[in-house]
Amino acid sequence: MLRRMTCNSCKQTTAHLLLVRPANFGPNVETASSNRFQHDPGGDEFPEVAAAARCEFDALVAALRRAGALPFVVDDSVSPAKPDAVFPNNWVSFHRDGRVILYPMEAPVRRLERRRDVLQQLSDAGLVRLDRVLDLSRLEQKGWFLEGTGSLVMDRGAGLAYASLSSRTHPRAVAEFARRTAMDVCVFRATDQDGCPIYHTNVMLAIGTRFAVICAETIRPDAERRRVLRMLADSGREIIEIDLAQMRAFAANILEVGTATGGSLIAMSQTALQALKSSQESQLRRHAEILAVPVPTIERVGGGSVRCMIAEVFVPAST
Repeated sequence: MLRRMTCNSCKQTTAHLLLVRPANFGPNVETASSNRFQHDPGGDEFPEVAAAARCEFDALVAALRRAGALPFVVDDSVSPAKPDAVFPNNWVSFHRDGRVILYPMEAPVRRLERRRDVLQQLSDAGLVRLDRVLDLSRLEQKGWFLEGTGSLVMDRGAGLAYASLSSRTHPRAVAEFARRTAMDVCVFRATDQDGCPIYHTNVMLAIGTRFAVICAETIRPDAERRRVLRMLADSGREIIEIDLAQMRAFAANILEVGTATGGSLIAMSQTALQALKSSQESQLRRHAEILAVPVPTIERVGGGSVRCMIAEVFVPAST
């Protein structure tokens, strides 16, 4: 039975954000079979695609800074080539108790994104400690994958995570995460209109401080859907339901982030904002200012949006 915990000091948001500027962004053949949001641009457009992705990335960073967030930007290493390096939230997560968690990745080329030198840069900046690194990447040897806050959408104050099972979110890896962190995990299955598993939980569910955006119709069976919705409602959050078309436009791939002055904003793509109904947009704006930035190349080719581009850095109090 899932326990109900509250922690007033465990905020859902942080102003400190890790972003990785891509060096070799492009289509990833190793992830295409499981990520139905991903589209091959075709032809010989790879240099143009990579350049467009860097421009979109730079625009997002600039917008976050203007809005008062504190993005910490590192450059992707040129070699070896890592087409999805712009999505660091899949290989690492940071926690207020000082833990840094490294995750097992399904695609071998994505495992190259785990960089200890990035952690060292964050440590040198006084943002993380390196004495509490929990490395779950060994689970790759067993074929048990769990791709960070792509797989796990966290209600941090409740010590709870939501996980939709897929080839990238293995139940054994979820259980190991729960055992090693003492967090509860609400596990369910979510599929698209063709019955294919949703590759990452964070494209169908987002949890903010006082709201949750969910594509509930993806969850089967009905009893599971009701259970997830009940848990979200029990958390006191306003539930904003989106449909499949809105999910495909990344309307749930959004993130509430903090600002240096103690406020918050909801970061999303322009695609996601345009997919929302006016009533849904109004619901979100009641909770925080919306920051919408166009990242169409990253969405189309990489199959991920703004939330995927951000790894939240929860700075431990003792740092």
